[in-house]
Amino acid sequence: MTRLALTGARILTGDGFVEGHALVIADGIIEAVVPTAPADCAQVALNGGDLLPGFIDVQVNGGGGVLFNDQPTVAGIKAIGAAHRRFGTTGFLPTLISDDVAVMDQAIDAVEQAIAEKVPGVLGIHLEGPFLNPARAGIHDKARFRVIDDALIERLARLRSGRTVMTLAPECAPPGAIRRLAAKGVVVCAGHSAADYAGTVAALAEGVRGFTHLFNAMTPFTSREPGMVGAALNDAASWCGVIADLHHIHPASLAVALRAKPSDRFFLVTDAMSTVGSDQKSFMLGATRITASSGRLTGPDGTLAGSDLDMATAVRNMIAAVKVAPDIAVAMASGGPAAFLSLENIRGRIAPGLAADLVHVSRASADGMAVLATWIGGVRA
Repeated sequence: MTRLALTGARILTGDGFVEGHALVIADGIIEAVVPTAPADCAQVALNGGDLLPGFIDVQVNGGGGVLFNDQPTVAGIKAIGAAHRRFGTTGFLPTLISDDVAVMDQAIDAVEQAIAEKVPGVLGIHLEGPFLNPARAGIHDKARFRVIDDALIERLARLRSGRTVMTLAPECAPPGAIRRLAAKGVVVCAGHSAADYAGTVAALAEGVRGFTHLFNAMTPFTSREPGMVGAALNDAASWCGVIADLHHIHPASLAVALRAKPSDRFFLVTDAMSTVGSDQKSFMLGATRITASSGRLTGPDGTLAGSDLDMATAVRNMIAAVKVAPDIAVAMASGGPAAFLSLENIRGRIAPGLAADLVHVSRASADGMAVLATWIGGVRA
């Protein structure tokens, strides 16, 4: 058995931050958080900062100059994962923006192979479309939209080794489709949708588990029609993904949402494109040129096109702009997404028996929060 003790950093546990303790790892699993490192452990001195559970991002379109739609391969997944790991992401779902079924097949096969090859951090796949509503397309190519059927459900729910998240517009799905997807283990999210409040409540009853980038590309909350946003915030059991880049959602809107629903039902996502972790200033999404400027990614008409956000910045924005306590902001990037994926007994927290997926930062605070090191399964990058 290989045992390792990380010392010298403040450690975020389920009981909050603890000082002067050591985190013991045995064969890639967290063994304990103890006041003194065991004598028989190899020790790594971290010399300050905070040791946090690694971040989990369930919506990663690209990174490191690679867009998953363009490279639905193991090599593409490796490049995306490596780019985001620099920012504390130790688990992620490569995300395919609406595309042809043949590309979806390639993407699923690539994720299956990446998991078999133990590519660090790959937890499954997110299929964002093409079963969306053209009225709420955002930057997605409407020409690729289609209606899901039983044959496609069988075809797209075949990933064996990881989680499959599918974003769809519930009003565009045939009756029973959401229930059949959920029965096959697919985590169904509502998004890019014109569903009203009643339609969204019905979709929740059928098996929708969460909402993709809350507030964006969905019917808004108003006084006489609560819309999809109202249904999401009024439902205690469902999950809400949020893009905390301060462009997709105003900080005040995020603060109000967090008062309407428990924080442990929110999780941070980046919706990152290929620019993250690269020097890219523009790229092509299909036939559309996307340009990065002042932290925003937009198409020619100004439509937001994913984000230029990394997970460490998302956590820092929650602390600085939304005034969320550091431990809550970190949980929204780690334990929250793990629970959304039903992986809370495997990863997402610093607790005995869980995977040693960790990130060492200068300090979990509104200022700085530089990522200093990461471990996935106890292995340091």
